[in-house]
Amino acid sequence: MWIAATLVAALAQTARNATQSSLTTALGTLGATQVRFVYGLPFALAFLSIVALAAGTGVPAPTAKFVVLTTGGAVAQIFGTALLLATMRARSFSVATAFTKTEAVQVALFGLVLLDEHLTLARAAAIAIATSGVVLVAVKPGETWDVRAFRPALSGVASGGFFALAAVGFRGGILALNDGPFFIRATTTLVWSLGIQASLLGSWMALFARPALIRSLQLWRQSLTAGFLGAFASQFWFLGFSLTTAVNVRTLALVEVLFAQVVSRSVFRQRVAAREAVGMAMLLAGVALLLAAT
Repeated sequence: MWIAATLVAALAQTARNATQSSLTTALGTLGATQVRFVYGLPFALAFLSIVALAAGTGVPAPTAKFVVLTTGGAVAQIFGTALLLATMRARSFSVATAFTKTEAVQVALFGLVLLDEHLTLARAAAIAIATSGVVLVAVKPGETWDVRAFRPALSGVASGGFFALAAVGFRGGILALNDGPFFIRATTTLVWSLGIQASLLGSWMALFARPALIRSLQLWRQSLTAGFLGAFASQFWFLGFSLTTAVNVRTLALVEVLFAQVVSRSVFRQRVAAREAVGMAMLLAGVALLLAAT
């Protein structure tokens, strides 16, 4: 079940990233970031109503540990999304996605430190192989790595770090809820995280970036699409987190790089080099090893 949930989430997130990337020109990085949260919250509330009715049960009460971990994950995801969009403005869509996918290694470290989730040797090897493939996709031979060239690379890796913290925080938040089946706990955590994000970022923009906030309301059709895709993807990410460790979910999520390559070629008309094809093959080999080891 976690494999299916992760694949659906990765596909939906690729579509959402492409939609948000196109909104960045009109709204700026921060404006496009808040669309994911403000417009995603109503859909998450609808998802929670549906699963609660289907299960015939109430929504679990939050614990102090749940609030701390979910809030930490929510704030980290805001910074991760903003840095991802900034990286997309500086590099191609697929390469920006690849930089953030160093997240898998960082999830393993944060998961070990914060949740005491250990890795087997085979799973560690799978993460190393898949991440090496991602780096091969991202780094161009002969490219001059001066300060200006390093900036998008650093912002992409930092984005992956924040997403890693978010994944571990959300996984911990789900585990901190005591009542209800896994899908109720997953969707409850999703609603809380989007509510926190929409409140924090929406309030900040209302005070300091009001033109971008107003513009996002004017572009409500595109924003609504991005919000739905974001909430839909997050619903399945959280289902995955409720069923297995964050590192398993985020390593399998590296297939998003393959989806991003398809988007780059078909939507943004960006070509795929032979080196990138080798990197994607390594990525697939690492994912296959992870699934075998799990």
